Amino acid sequence: MARSSASGPPSTLRYLDIPWGRHYRLPMRSTLRTTALLAVLTALIVWVGGALGGRGGAMMALVFAAIMNFGSYWYSDKLVLRAFGARPVKPGELPMLHRIANNLRVKAGLPETPALYLIPTEALNAFATGRNPSHAAIAVTDGILRTLDESELEGVLAHELAHVKNRDILTSTIAATLAGAVMMLAQMAQWAMIFGGAARDEEEGGGGLELLFTMLLAPLAATLIQLAISRGREFEADESGARYVGNPLALASALEKLERANQRVPLDASPATAHLFIVNPLRGARFASLFSTHPPTTERVRRLRAMAGAR
Repeated sequence: MARSSASGPPSTLRYLDIPWGRHYRLPMRSTLRTTALLAVLTALIVWVGGALGGRGGAMMALVFAAIMNFGSYWYSDKLVLRAFGARPVKPGELPMLHRIANNLRVKAGLPETPALYLIPTEALNAFATGRNPSHAAIAVTDGILRTLDESELEGVLAHELAHVKNRDILTSTIAATLAGAVMMLAQMAQWAMIFGGAARDEEEGGGGLELLFTMLLAPLAATLIQLAISRGREFEADESGARYVGNPLALASALEKLERANQRVPLDASPATAHLFIVNPLRGARFASLFSTHPPTTERVRRLRAMAGAR
C-alpha cells in the first residue's frame, strides 16, 4: 500500500496560488495542432484509398475509418480493461485511493470521479480510458500502490484525471485507429502491387509507382503523426496534473520511479495499447525509443521541475 505523504517531496506550488488553475484549459495552439494532425491522418486514409481504387476507393476508405472510430469510441475502454485483467476497486476498498481520486476530481472540475480499477501486476504503471469524462475509468497496478508514497500517487492520478478532463482518451483512440487504418490499407496496396497494380488507370486507382509510394510512405507518415499527437498529450497531462495538485515535484518523482521500475519489470503490453499508459510499458533498444508513443521521461521531469522552480 502507498506510504504516507510525510516523506514526499516538498510542495513549491499550491493549488490556490495558481489563479487560473481551477479553470485551466488546453492552450488553443495545442488544440489546433492536434486537430490539424488528425486532419492529416484522415487525408492520408483518403489518399491511400484513392491510390487503391480511385474516387470510390477514397470514399470507402473514409467510411471504413469512420466505422473503426465508432467501434473504438464505444468499446475500447471495456476491451483494454479486460485485456489487462483489471478489476473494479469497490467503494470500501483502498480508501486512500478513493479519497485522492475524489479530491482531485473536484479540483479538476469533473462531473464525477472515474471508476477505479486495479491491475494485478508488480509492474509500475497506470492508464485512463473511457469515451468521455462521464464514462471514464482509471486503472493502476498493484506495483504502484506498493511503491509510491501518497504525494507521488496523487501526482499519477492527477495526470490520468488530466487526460480525462482534456479528452485525450478520445483523441488518442482516434489517432491510433486512423493510423491503424492507414497501415491496413497500405498492406492492401502491397497486395495490389503483387496482383497487377501497375496496370490500373487513374479512375480505378493509382498505378504501380503510386502504390509503391503508398505502401512505403503512408505507414511511416501515419506512425509519426500518431506519435506527435500522443507525445503532445502527455506533456499537457503532466502540466495539467501538476497544477491540480500544486506540486510538480511529486509527479516528477513518480515518473522517475516508474521509468526505473519499467526497465526491470515491464508491463506485458502491446504497441497498440502503449499510448494509454503514463510511461511507455514497452522496453526496447535506444533506436526503438525514437518511435515511442511517449516523450523521454527525462524531458518530462525537466519540465515539471522547471514548473516548480527547482534547481
